Amino acid sequence: MAEVRLGENESIDSALKRFKKKIQKAGVLTEIKRRERYEKPSDKRRKAEASRARRK
Repeated sequence: MAEVRLGENESIDSALKRFKKKIQKAGVLTEIKRRERYEKPSDKRRKAEASRARRK
């Protein structure tokens, strides 16, 4: 879990900016987006195969 402590004379905006950077670096947002919808393994495989076919 990302945690940011507010320093002395530090604005909320700068602390929020640091928090967002930590969240981004930890990959939390991408994980949330990935888990929004369940995708069956067969669908994942089909999508990967289609992607490979397009690249060739």
